[in-house]
Amino acid sequence: MNIEAKTSFLEQFPLFKNLSPQEIELLSGMIEHKVKPRYSFIYMPGDISDCVFFLARGTVKIGTHSTDGKEVIKALIHPTAMFGELGLIGEDARQDFAQALKEDVHVYVLKVEDFKKLMRNNFDLCSKVMMLFGNRLMKAENKLESLIFKDARTRIIDFIKDSINLRGSRVGYEMLLKHSLTHQDIANITCTSRQTVTLVLNELKKSDLIYFNRGKILVRDMAKLA
Repeated sequence: MNIEAKTSFLEQFPLFKNLSPQEIELLSGMIEHKVKPRYSFIYMPGDISDCVFFLARGTVKIGTHSTDGKEVIKALIHPTAMFGELGLIGEDARQDFAQALKEDVHVYVLKVEDFKKLMRNNFDLCSKVMMLFGNRLMKAENKLESLIFKDARTRIIDFIKDSINLRGSRVGYEMLLKHSLTHQDIANITCTSRQTVTLVLNELKKSDLIYFNRGKILVRDMAKLA
């Protein structure tokens, strides 16, 4: 991919909005564009944490497996977001996996050492990266509290509401969420079971609070979804 295309992407990426033209040009020469086929793994546990990824297109799930083989999804990554960044704070080998969902994924890859050099020379960029780590920690704490204090039905409904608040679009008086998730994926995110997800979604549909089919959830009234 040519430098112009890389520069255009970096100028749109929230993390790099305050970089100077010279820094954008320098970064454009450092990053590498890659396309990963749908459902393929971008990295796996045990891989060296020597790169940071910036998502341009598609959806990526970050997850791990329990000792009995059950998948737990820690986060869903959408454009434009950074992932695989723990190498910046000392991770030597990946502890989790990153996998493309149902469409090809376009990412830009940056070496950890190159990113650290850029951060050392730009305090604003360093502050933004630290803020991202702080937000990640708060999300982890909120998820832990949800597991402790909320039942399965509430966690599933909260996931729908949070996803719509982040990425939903208004259709008249209703809110539409387009996604790439199976019921099993939603279960792995909310730490429930596929059967429970299906049961709750069907219950909400029967109560005319939502309508759903593959890849879409339409919420009739956000205020009544509880």
